[in-house]
Amino acid sequence: MTQTHARVSAIFSFLALAISVAAFAAKPGFAAPAIGDPNISASAIQWQTSGAYERLILTVSSPDGYSLSKEFEAGRAATLRVQELGAKVPADGQYTWELRVVPHVSAETRQQLAAAREAGDDQAAARIQAEAGLNRDIVRSGAFAVLGGSFVVSEGEEPATPGGRKVAADALKPVTQDVVTADDEIIQGSLCVGLDCVVNESFGFDTIRLKENNTRIKFDDTSTSAGFPANDWQLTANDSASGGANKFSIDDTTNNKTPFTITGNAPTNSIFVANSGKVGFRTAAPVLDLHITTGDTPAIRQEQTAASGFTAQTWDIGANEANWFVRDVTGGSRLPLRIRPGAPTSSIDISASGNVGIGTASPTNGRIAVKGSGWFENGTTDHAVRIVPGTTGGSHLIDSNYSLTGTFLALRLSANASSFPNELYLGTDGNIGIGTSSPANPIQHSSGAILTAGGVWQNASSRELKEDICPLGVDEARATLLHLDPVTFAYKIDPQEHHAGFIAEDVPDLVAAKDRKSLSAMDIVAVLTKVTQEQQKVIDQLSKRVEQLEKDAQNSQK
Repeated sequence: MTQTHARVSAIFSFLALAISVAAFAAKPGFAAPAIGDPNISASAIQWQTSGAYERLILTVSSPDGYSLSKEFEAGRAATLRVQELGAKVPADGQYTWELRVVPHVSAETRQQLAAAREAGDDQAAARIQAEAGLNRDIVRSGAFAVLGGSFVVSEGEEPATPGGRKVAADALKPVTQDVVTADDEIIQGSLCVGLDCVVNESFGFDTIRLKENNTRIKFDDTSTSAGFPANDWQLTANDSASGGANKFSIDDTTNNKTPFTITGNAPTNSIFVANSGKVGFRTAAPVLDLHITTGDTPAIRQEQTAASGFTAQTWDIGANEANWFVRDVTGGSRLPLRIRPGAPTSSIDISASGNVGIGTASPTNGRIAVKGSGWFENGTTDHAVRIVPGTTGGSHLIDSNYSLTGTFLALRLSANASSFPNELYLGTDGNIGIGTSSPANPIQHSSGAILTAGGVWQNASSRELKEDICPLGVDEARATLLHLDPVTFAYKIDPQEHHAGFIAEDVPDLVAAKDRKSLSAMDIVAVLTKVTQEQQKVIDQLSKRVEQLEKDAQNSQK
């Protein structure tokens, strides 16, 4: 990297920055927000701002761990008064502050971003943010001190150390021999090291300055005795090659590794460690041990590479206005776990015993305890599980102790409380009710059909349940019976067991089901009964004739 090349690159970089800033600020009706230096008095601190924005958010962290947050609408100056620091007499010490601009977002832009979020189109969202000037945080941070209940007021810049002296021109002549001082060296002033240091160097507040086109500080440990650490380290500012990175890094030169790097233009407070030990990412006021702040979906990526022989897999844990989520990036960015804002306390609660509570913090009576309320029109009691099948809508429910009499577990196939025919109940006595919550038999349907304790199926047959009752005609019954074609068969699900019966598609209409896929044995019994009754009448008549003929024969023999 030559000095000329560096200067040309710097000029072009500055021009590009100036053009982009000018274009950004030239948007009609838009002034780029800016935050000025704070004005500090003994009782208050005020920050001057300019440009268009929606509001300001001020966050202050105290030396004893107290955190304060304030918001200021556009047009109001951001102000902090000493009495707002949480006590009658605030703690002495250094406080950190962060002032963040919330940009103004039009309703149209909000709708576009919401649509992009709903569609999962990150590229469209990024484009919309860039067009609206939302793709960068505007934030400033700093510190102030409190002493004796008042802000410490700055008295201007610290004066330069007296006794500065000019360096003679001949002192800069090339030196052909190293200068070795076999004693302590004390410099009562600033030090410039590098090929580009000049006479009368303006140090400002710099105590030590490295000045040339490649700046490095090397820590060369010369330990040779066994057991003593001897690793070499280096502080590196920027890459040397053309097109390299603008960065500051800590290099492990012994092992040729770079464990820590900060690139140029990294956001303010990319990593901030408070005096409490709390770490902030893009915030100077971390509230918890780790605190991530950003304007769009703060998240953590956990990426397993194939370097160790395992299958590569990437997961994200993130949060935004829509949900807190776990994202399976490798699996197509699916979201297998989501929590929506406003979810109630103990929506899912795992106790120390391993029991899981859903809607309850006390899952003590089972491995999974579910509690909820208010799902039905008369939802005055708790309900267990709602099952939404597929994407067709509707829902099924599993209830315990609904508001009816008795103790039971209920499976509801409708969200409508009045749809009892679609509900299955299991009582504590083992009886099963279909459409009835108080089954008196092992299986009982709301229609009246039951399975008795002896294992006998009984169809519902009460007159109260029937309409259009008409006698079965003899001719119709006889014709139906004549057209019944008995067969033997085995069901495909159990081919080893054979049965005798009928084929539903082949029976006469009188005994056929609507879908011709099943049969009612009672229908066929009715036909057989009618035909048998008619045959019995004929048999009775024939018996009487035979009896009369026998009597006539006996009388003729006398």
